[in-house]
Amino acid sequence: MKELIKLIDAKLDEFIQISYPEEIFKSMKYTLILPGKRLRPVMCLETVRMLGEDINIAIPTACAIEMLHVQSLIHDDLPCMDNDDFRRGEPSNHKVFGEANAVLAGDALLTFAPQLIIEKSTDLPDSTVLKLVHEYTKFAGAYALIAGQVVDIESENGNLVKSPQETLEFIHMNKTAALFRLAIRSGAIIANADEVVLNKLDVFAQKFGLAFQIYDDIMDEISSFEELGKTVGKDKKSGKLTYVSLYGLDEAKQKLRLLIQECYDIVNEYGSTIFEQILDKLKERVLGV
Repeated sequence: MKELIKLIDAKLDEFIQISYPEEIFKSMKYTLILPGKRLRPVMCLETVRMLGEDINIAIPTACAIEMLHVQSLIHDDLPCMDNDDFRRGEPSNHKVFGEANAVLAGDALLTFAPQLIIEKSTDLPDSTVLKLVHEYTKFAGAYALIAGQVVDIESENGNLVKSPQETLEFIHMNKTAALFRLAIRSGAIIANADEVVLNKLDVFAQKFGLAFQIYDDIMDEISSFEELGKTVGKDKKSGKLTYVSLYGLDEAKQKLRLLIQECYDIVNEYGSTIFEQILDKLKERVLGV
């Protein structure tokens, strides 16, 4: 996994070159190259590998997905959104480059990512590239990632249209699970997986996405700034609807344990040590096993 992260970091740095006007490219790269877990691009590449294809043909797509993820982080930290001054242990993008440039840097990453898929995926057939761009725009847009963010904001302090349970599931499945689905589905498409495999891995991605958000909710409750690299306890202060606020810490941990086991059951069929390592890490940090 460390080798994949090194590869992704190097390619992210390579794909965005500083040009005129320099400030926007510096802002784009600032958050993008901060050290991170790179879970989504790693999972994209690992899906390709475990389905028998060369990961190099998936690097542009994997990096594009990380750019989309970073775009969502830059915008999420803005004062008009979650208003957080730190990301990955460093000042948030808008604290360094100003709110206007942070908005524009997010917009630039959002649009540069599919451009990267189209221009750099030279080893893939055009039909596959078209499918990948469709997946990208579908999960990045108003029916997935953006929808989750909107409902997350609207639901603060109990301002709910649907029941708390329905609202929370909608937020988790769209704000968080959407990009894991994009990563894994894209890897399966690149590897030319059939519908049965694609659907099975999509179920894994949904379960993992939900597990990861519950993990994040728990960590916001029990962790420290040094461990998370961002302000902790903000969810509670802002009245956000989270798994912990709705069900309590103990039930959140039980649900996380169940989801992780369900993820193991699916991915064990494919013999992926990297997916197992990721699941192991979630268990160790929250459940202590």
